[in-house]
Amino acid sequence: MAKRKRSSNEEPVVAKPSVSSKKIKASLTPPPQSAKPANITIQIVTGSYDRVLHGITTTITPPGEARFADTFLFDAHASAIRCLALSPPSAPIPNQPQKIILATGSTDERINLYHLSAHAPTKITIPVIPSLTSRPVVENAQNRELGNLQHHSSSITSLYFPTRAKLLSSAEDSIIAVTRTKDWSLLSTIKAPIPKAVGRPSGDTAPTGGAPSGINDFAVHPSMKIMISVGKGEKCMRLWNLVTGKKAGALNFERNILQEVGEGRFSSGEGRKVAWGSTAEADELEFCVGFERGVMVFGNDSKPKCKVIPEPRSKIHQLCYVLIDDTKDDQVMAVSTEDARILFYSTRTEDLVVSSTKDSKDAPLPSAKLIAQLGGKSVGITGRIKDFKILPIGSGASRSFFVVTGGSDGTVRVWNLSASDLLAHNGEVKQVGGILGTCETNNRITCLTAFVMLPSLETDDEEDEEDDQEFEGFSDGDEEDSDSSSLDSE
Repeated sequence: MAKRKRSSNEEPVVAKPSVSSKKIKASLTPPPQSAKPANITIQIVTGSYDRVLHGITTTITPPGEARFADTFLFDAHASAIRCLALSPPSAPIPNQPQKIILATGSTDERINLYHLSAHAPTKITIPVIPSLTSRPVVENAQNRELGNLQHHSSSITSLYFPTRAKLLSSAEDSIIAVTRTKDWSLLSTIKAPIPKAVGRPSGDTAPTGGAPSGINDFAVHPSMKIMISVGKGEKCMRLWNLVTGKKAGALNFERNILQEVGEGRFSSGEGRKVAWGSTAEADELEFCVGFERGVMVFGNDSKPKCKVIPEPRSKIHQLCYVLIDDTKDDQVMAVSTEDARILFYSTRTEDLVVSSTKDSKDAPLPSAKLIAQLGGKSVGITGRIKDFKILPIGSGASRSFFVVTGGSDGTVRVWNLSASDLLAHNGEVKQVGGILGTCETNNRITCLTAFVMLPSLETDDEEDEEDDQEFEGFSDGDEEDSDSSSLDSE
């Protein structure tokens, strides 16, 4: 009977505090979110011809204003910076900040590694000497240098983190290196064959045996099992088996394919960019190869599907696939051009534009449908877009994007773009996107990357508040406690 009484007495005592505490927490958390809408902070990193690595944070407020602040600015390499890569954030641990690894590649044959904080800054200070810079400064002790890698003997051309545990890098020495991030040891290397110098142009001044060679770009399949690469001096694309580390095949670019994308007789015919993508009409993936003035899209069977030719004709600098609807896995292709535009194309079979010809034997490939355009002379923006990054925000019907662009004139622009503007339509090409802010870096930008930062840690805010509190002297109660403690000691 005694045990039963104890159990019956303990039940109401234990249950009441637990229920009341949950109600209090639920009632206290929503008001701050509704009273103060959360700002979105973006960390932007740019590399330039001037060897400068520049970090900028952009805080976007709900009204749609972008406020820029400098995070870091220094000479990272001995020569021009060519490529950047960001790793996924570290695993979340309670009361500990998450970090992101930044890798930078340059023509000095080195890969520099840095740790960046994944959380938004808590303090933004204004410089004492406004003549040096008019932008605020954000200092974060978690942003620090890790070291550098010397796995290549030539200029670094591309970097990619398939996971946080691995780093893939390519260079002009025709080698793709796989590095483990745990101890930064070289796990394996993939050696691409050096092409033979056949049909070299008359203006080529390379010495004997110094024909152009190296890997321009590579792209890893979402399954992490295969990879495609394009190189200098060869009119083909290579397929690699990442499980065995050996070549799985090669796809030669025929003459008619090169003519479709604007590669003439005196052009190199080499692929410059590659990317994987997909459409909602099928579960199969597709990939594209970017040339100097055009893009060729291949199906999962490695057969040409369609082409992308900017109108008016312009040089292509960067390309990628953008996921519009995460529920349907519907993607569109984004291409940046020499005339300050980002063009969005639909590669679905039903949207392809077929040109009519009299001779069926010489029927050209269908063209991808141009859906929308961002930037350009129509909005008063000129100069090439050297690199860009599209950051998704939200999901479903409320999905939107922040587009960060970097030009050779040193200007970084942040745009706001809605996912509904990128849906296929039968009307004319739409001018989409609204500019949120512009930042002048005063450096010739060559590459750019960015990510949406996580909310700031509460522990950092509490420490800052404790540091800001000034000493106000002892109270009367503290003096009495000190007197009593001194008497007890006597």
